[in-house]
Formats: sequence, C-alpha cells, structure tokens
Amino acid sequence: MRLASVKEGAALALDQLRVNKTRSALTILGIVVGVATVMVMSAMIAGIRHSVVSAIEAAGPKNFLVARFDYNQVQIVSDGSPPPWAANPPITVEEARAIERLDAVKAAIVSFDLFMPVTAGSERVDNVQVSAAGPGWEAFTIGSLVAGRHFLAGDVAASRPVVVITKPLAEALFGSLDPIGRQVRLGGTTFQVIGIYELGENIFASLVKHIAIVPYTAALKYLDSSPEMIAVQVVTASHATIDEAMDQVIGLLRGLRGLRPGDPNNFAIIRQEETLATFNRLTAVFFLVMIGLSSVALLVGGVGVIAIMMIAVTERTREIGIRKAIGATRREILWQFLCEATTLTLVGGAIGLAIGGGLTFLISSITPIPARVPATAIVAALAMAAVAGVAFGLFPAWRAARMDPVVALRYE
Repeated sequence: MRLASVKEGAALALDQLRVNKTRSALTILGIVVGVATVMVMSAMIAGIRHSVVSAIEAAGPKNFLVARFDYNQVQIVSDGSPPPWAANPPITVEEARAIERLDAVKAAIVSFDLFMPVTAGSERVDNVQVSAAGPGWEAFTIGSLVAGRHFLAGDVAASRPVVVITKPLAEALFGSLDPIGRQVRLGGTTFQVIGIYELGENIFASLVKHIAIVPYTAALKYLDSSPEMIAVQVVTASHATIDEAMDQVIGLLRGLRGLRPGDPNNFAIIRQEETLATFNRLTAVFFLVMIGLSSVALLVGGVGVIAIMMIAVTERTREIGIRKAIGATRREILWQFLCEATTLTLVGGAIGLAIGGGLTFLISSITPIPARVPATAIVAALAMAAVAGVAFGLFPAWRAARMDPVVALRYE
C-alpha cells in the first residue's frame, strides 16, 4: 500500500511538471542552484585536498621540517612591528649537518626558495621558482627525473653551478632542443642544465610549472641569496619513529642554541599532519560558505515548493474529498502529498547534480584545480533535496490531510 502511494505521488508530481512547465521550473530553481552549489564546491575542495594529501605523502609520513618559524601559524602584523618569530635565529647549515649525524635521522636536506628570471639565449622566463636544496631533495617532491641526472653530494660540496629544471621550463627555454648540457643564466651566473624533472599531477604542479633546482651552496655563492630562511627537511631513519627523531632534533638544537630548560624553542618542528590540519581549517570556511549559499537557495526553492503544493491542494480539493469519502485516511492523504513534494525536489536535485557535474568537468578542464566529485557529495545533495521536499511539503500535505470531506466535496 505504501509503495503504491509513493508511485502515485511521484506520478502526480511528474504530471504537474509536464502540465505546468514554467511554474514547476521556477519552483525547483532554488533546489537546482543549491544542489549545484554543493556539488561544485565539494568537488573543488575534494580535488584540492587530494593534491595536498598527495604532496604530504610524497614528503613521507615519517618526515618533518625544521624551520625558523611554523608556517602553519603565521600571523599578519599590521601595526608595523616585527613578526613574533623575528627574534628566532635562522637555521644554519652547520645545524643541518649536526641533525644529519643523529642516530634517528637518515638525512637532513637544506632547502629554501628564491624567485628570479631565467634566460637561455634570447629566451627568458620571469618569476621562476628557484629551489635551493641538498642532495636527496627529490624524496620530498612528487615527480620523476625524465632525462639527465640529479646533482650529487660532490656538486653540493663544490658549489657547482648546475641545475635541474622542470619539463615546462625546459620547453619554454629550449623548445624542442635537448636541454641536457646546455646553459642557462640565473641572477647573472651561468648554470649548466644536468637534468629534466617532470612534476607529478597535482594542483601545485599546475600553478607553479617553472621550477629550477640548484645546490643550496651554489645558491648561497652565486645568487646573492640570504640564508635567513633556510629550512631543513628531515628524513627519519627506518629503525626510528618520527617522535624519536623529533625528540633528538629538539634536544640537539636546544643544546646548540644554549636554551635553558624553561626557555621556549626558538625554532619550529613542522609535521606533515599539521599542514593537512591547517588546510582542513581553511576548507572549513569554504564549507560554511557553501552551506550558507545552498541554504539560501534551498529556502527560495522551499518557498516555491510550498506555493506549488498549496496550489495543487486547492486545485484537487474535490479529489481529496472523494478519496476521503471512499475511505482514504489522513495518513494516506498526507503521505501522497509528501511524496509529490519530495519528487519535485528530487527532480530539482537531479538537475542540480547534472549541472554541478558539468561545471566540475569544466573547472577541471580549464583551470589548475583538479576538481573531482566525491560520492558522498552526490548522496548528500540528493538527501538534502529529499529532506527539503519533506520539510517544505509538510504544511500543504497536513492541510490536505485535515480537510473536512463534506466541505471538500462541495468545493467548486
């Protein structure tokens, strides 16, 4: 009996859509907008989060960063005063070498970034990210070497002006020519290209395509770079846990810097999970915006559902009276109209899903954002549409169920 009522309610709702196309379209427009909004924003956040997680996984779950300050807790100072971390001394190369000698540490890779133009002959690419690093930097990066070689410990020790460039940068500077062995100029100094690196697929690779990786010693010697923003990428030894490695690093740095037991650390230890937690806090704001926008759209759509269902109840007053006269209960009448309202909103939800899916495909095709629709978003969007149908169809359904059959039969 209940299944038959569902089928009947759905059929009547679809008839309403066919007969009153314009009115029904305006009614479900808010539902369509709300569901499409949820779909698109969920897809964008899911795609960006996937890239962030991939980057963190590439850096290694047991690895961490030693830096002058915690990048995840940066605060903007607007009164002209120095930032809170300004009193922290920079991380030094000597400290990095001391860290690498710890039992729980496999490698300690010095790294910092610069931005400058790179030229090759008449070709010039501006604002290239020049990553200064030690040997083994590729362990922290998504991608693979496609030609040539990485620089070695000997290149770093000798401050050799050699460079590994990304594939897009090689194409911009040399076109179809083989870049290996050719020369580029960074900051007025000639560097020899020894390798071509192809970044893995993620949003960061799409946003920053032109990257040149040089030995940090060459950057300090030839590129007039400041050592104040040096960080150390720490690779935990296989026989140790990340907590053991972090404890050893903290103890070493506090001893080297002469910190007393009560003094706070004047350096930062940054775990990969903290970066993901920061990203999750940022995306929570987008989720709140998404909920607000979709709620407004659903409210507009809900008002339309109430209006069209009240019109349906009025137009079918005699039908309601006849059904009650032949034995239909209030619950059956209520159920029928709730099914109609839910069918209307589900149709709007399905249209919103189609539009949201199309917009997601468009975004992932023409922008660097790797938008992807999570299955949970589809379920949530349809559930949201169904709940809206029940919530906003309840009053018209209740009114229909409470009708006096005698009065309803006399209605003209």
